[in-house]
Amino acid sequence: MAMTDSIIRYRRFLKRRNVSPNTIRNYLCGLKHFVIWVDVPVEQVTHRKISEYIDHLIGKRLRPKTVNCYLNTICQFYHYLSEEEGIPIVNPVRKANIMKLPRSLPRHLKEEQLEFFFNHLKGCRDQALFTLMLRCGLRVEEVAHLSLGNIDLKRRTLFIQDGKGAKDRMVYLSQDALRALAQYLRVRRPALKVKKVFLVEKGPMTGHPLSIRGIQKRMEYYARQARLRISCHHLRHTMATQMLNADADLSTIQDLLGHNSIRTTQRYCRISNLKVQRDYFKAMEVIMQRTAGNQIILDQ
Repeated sequence: MAMTDSIIRYRRFLKRRNVSPNTIRNYLCGLKHFVIWVDVPVEQVTHRKISEYIDHLIGKRLRPKTVNCYLNTICQFYHYLSEEEGIPIVNPVRKANIMKLPRSLPRHLKEEQLEFFFNHLKGCRDQALFTLMLRCGLRVEEVAHLSLGNIDLKRRTLFIQDGKGAKDRMVYLSQDALRALAQYLRVRRPALKVKKVFLVEKGPMTGHPLSIRGIQKRMEYYARQARLRISCHHLRHTMATQMLNADADLSTIQDLLGHNSIRTTQRYCRISNLKVQRDYFKAMEVIMQRTAGNQIILDQ
């Protein structure tokens, strides 16, 4: 089997399915890594060989989640070879190969940490982009890809186009997010044919759209300045936690965050949930009153 030709056709297949460029790139990088490592033809790979590959990845100190990403890439490629190219081949990746992942909770920031972080921000651009992450629950790629035509300041809305999973959604601007964004747009340098909102402000790339990695570097810089362990995604987690504690419905939070499943959103119920805390103490007061009443009856 001509492996190079199959991978090229697989790439075209993913494009026809409208898979995002980032996902395609990750799939192909994972396949390249596996093809270079494996010492037998792809059609002769067995589940034992996959087990050896897992040991190889673990030996490189990769996290279980990363190992599972590699395994998923291999599994999807073999499924393609079997279903789309009609090659009589057995998928060597078994369910038992998938590593069990710890069910970690989303990390959010406390109010004092948020205040400390935002006090270190410099310039209208950074203030606006990080406020959008916090108040609108935007992912870093959604901020980077935000276009001027997707902003409606009068209606206080942002149209998030081609978010994760190629899904569109509408989010809303809080008062402070509206103020920060409007202030940045007033000082934003008008750039010819550049529709992206957030632009590079220094260096030879001035006027070009700010990349995902560029935003992440700004976050890393401010995290060092504030001496906080924080990432862009922590702001999104914080928004969800704050809304839950303000008694927002889970379905509302799900829509705003763009989650496919309500189960993903329910993870926030397991962390510092003030609603659960209030419900607990309210119920306990009722229980204690009933207990006290029963005790009086027994004493009589």
